[in-house]
Amino acid sequence: MIVDGAILTTVAMFLPLAGAAIAPLLTRRFGHRAAWPLALFLLVPFLVFAGHVETVAAGAVATGGFSWSPTLGVDFAWKLDGLSLTFALLISGIGTLIVLYSGGYLKGHPGLGRFLAFILMFSAAMLGVVVSDSLLMLFVYWELTSITSFLLIGFDHERAAARRGAYQALIVTGGGGLCLLAGLLIIGHITGTQSLSAAIAAAPAVANHPLANAALVLVILGAVTKSAQFPFHFWLPNAMEAPTPVSAFLHSATMVKAGVYLLMRLYPLFGAFALWQTALPLFGGITLLVGAFLALRQTDLKLMLAYTTVASLGLLVMLTGIGHDKAIEAAVLYLFAHALFKGALFMIAGVVDHETGTRDITRLGGLGRAMPLTFGAALLAACSMGGIPFFAGFMAKEEIYAAVTLPQWTFLAAFVGNAMMFAVGFAIALKVFPRRARRKRRNTPMTVPFCSWPGR
Repeated sequence: MIVDGAILTTVAMFLPLAGAAIAPLLTRRFGHRAAWPLALFLLVPFLVFAGHVETVAAGAVATGGFSWSPTLGVDFAWKLDGLSLTFALLISGIGTLIVLYSGGYLKGHPGLGRFLAFILMFSAAMLGVVVSDSLLMLFVYWELTSITSFLLIGFDHERAAARRGAYQALIVTGGGGLCLLAGLLIIGHITGTQSLSAAIAAAPAVANHPLANAALVLVILGAVTKSAQFPFHFWLPNAMEAPTPVSAFLHSATMVKAGVYLLMRLYPLFGAFALWQTALPLFGGITLLVGAFLALRQTDLKLMLAYTTVASLGLLVMLTGIGHDKAIEAAVLYLFAHALFKGALFMIAGVVDHETGTRDITRLGGLGRAMPLTFGAALLAACSMGGIPFFAGFMAKEEIYAAVTLPQWTFLAAFVGNAMMFAVGFAIALKVFPRRARRKRRNTPMTVPFCSWPGR
């Protein structure tokens, strides 16, 4: 039987939720090996979305869905174009690897089934955000990402620091979500439609409406809180209390980029506004420099990576706000490269923490002989993060420098911020693995013994 492509894609969007429902049962039966069958609940959506690449590359758009509430005129509508398909492939592809990684990282942990269920629930929510073509559907999935990220950040709920980080993330992103809801309601009121595509097509009517700037401010607040822009950046480093798979997935490749996705999606609607072209480069540029500077001051591997993620998000917001197509293209290319090298670096930090019991870079060193494959992966990821030629990060940064010509200060901000992130990337790769750790006193062990579960 041949299944219609739109129906297959709709089913694929709900597959991670089905996986979440059976994750605890499979884990009780198979232990950490349950990660392998559960990864299929993200691998299959990845393959389904990959089947749309040829269509989207040819300039067409794939759509589908079903009537959600006919009396209210609300539909469960999805749309795949170049932007949404890129995000969907990143979420499902990296999510597949994260599920497999989690099985090994949390081997022996009594809450593994619960953790895998939360990861799959979050994946379904993020997929909904990036493919939604309904204003209400977008908001519902947006809030689901906040709720599921709260569960993941606070996974180790017996620790006060984990609970505090989870509450802080929920309050900040939840408050931003309320602002987003108000902004989407105003957009729907102005355009007279609940369809995101139709609202964007009505850009001339929005530009001339007296409530347009209010909608823009509210949307920006929703986006900058989700994507940890200054002065709301503080929640992201504190969320590093979550297990490393959460940091690698939510805080480098997916959730924190939801705000960036929203801004890119609404660029055709608001990109010509003076407020857009002023506020976003300013928010983004400050966040880029502050995040990169704070990263240099850290000694904890995950905090170093967290602050460089803040910096990278600032760079993406700055590019989106510059207001021309070349900058948007550069932002998408960097977003893709960043998801790959930063996700890899977070997982490498998790491996180091898992095997040594510490993430303190001043206590680590000389691990290259014991962990040659991890060292090689760290070096490759650092080369991409630093923008070394022939790596994806290099191509992305070349496009960035070509795009940030006006205003001129954005070029300086991009150059200085990238230079600091270059230093952080190679500090992680070269201090942890080939270089011997400095010992403050004789006979002090370099690391603490590893137990079955490092507790974070």
